[in-house]
Amino acid sequence: MSLPPIVFCPTDVPLKAAPINPHWVRVGNPEARNVVLSRSADGTASTILWDCSAGEFVWHYDIDETIYFLEGSAVIGDAGTPPRRFAAGDVLFLPKGSVANWHVESYVKKVAFCRRVQPKVIGQALRAASFAKRLLTGRGAAAPAMSLGG
Repeated sequence: MSLPPIVFCPTDVPLKAAPINPHWVRVGNPEARNVVLSRSADGTASTILWDCSAGEFVWHYDIDETIYFLEGSAVIGDAGTPPRRFAAGDVLFLPKGSVANWHVESYVKKVAFCRRVQPKVIGQALRAASFAKRLLTGRGAAAPAMSLGG
């Protein structure tokens, strides 16, 4: 499946119920909703709009996720990082394997850029193929050395 060169994804779209795993909920009854805004042609990356009402929960990440906060706030931390408040305009990266404690005081809305992590050997092979392609097309040549002074 090929994608058009530019894909516009509005964020004023209806969200659908996306319940949090009940075993992860610690306090309250947080209600989460989401919608997939885009997906890469190979299915390894997606962009998701997500929101959630008040509550506390733990989230186990089985993907890499970069979050851009749009509205509201959440206090997020883990076993090794003190909790920190994230609000509109903040960005947070949570790599696969992270376990984050979320405290949503009233409401939070985010855009999540999600990427399924490939096995290390596949990632190395893809980087090698990309490097070889750049060399063959002349796009991999080193930039000319800059002279300082004269």
